[in-house]
Amino acid sequence: MEYDIATIIRGYAQGYFLMADDTNGLGWYSSRDRTLIPLNEQFRYPKSLRRVLNQERFTVAINRDFQSVVAGCANRENTWISPELQEIYWLLYQTGYAYSFETWQGDKLAGGILGIVIGGAFIGESMFYHIPDGSKVAMVKLVERLRQRQFVLFDAQMMNPHLERFGAYGVTDEEYQALLNKALQSHCYLV
Repeated sequence: MEYDIATIIRGYAQGYFLMADDTNGLGWYSSRDRTLIPLNEQFRYPKSLRRVLNQERFTVAINRDFQSVVAGCANRENTWISPELQEIYWLLYQTGYAYSFETWQGDKLAGGILGIVIGGAFIGESMFYHIPDGSKVAMVKLVERLRQRQFVLFDAQMMNPHLERFGAYGVTDEEYQALLNKALQSHCYLV
């Protein structure tokens, strides 16, 4: 199937995101309450994770194994990442929009975060881990990277208890659109 990358990016730039339903039908979704990961001092993480970070058990890479990160994110009992959406992520990766932010333990992929970069916005699509703390370390290191690169927005789409532990917070659609528009005016690069 052919996909129009420009149309897909335009959808994300308007605040929509792609998800598959229970029958693997792909559609555009939006939310009245968007979840953001703070890129300032409000970002936090559990003290137990500080020890893990200090032990330097993991190394970080970007796009070292993009397809394995997508597969890891999709490998759940209930997933919104259908085979068709995996194809779209691959095309977005090939055109420079999709990224995998990864943690490694030696030569084993420990965890990762899948996201789309448009301007100064990092739109987090999903995360996973194979080794405990792999995705948590990826989150901390990704936030550090986004700060260094002066990103405006880290969109996590929907709240869950895991994200709350990192200081994630909700904003209205109006607030989100204002931040997204500001982010789209920026030219930030993950790598």
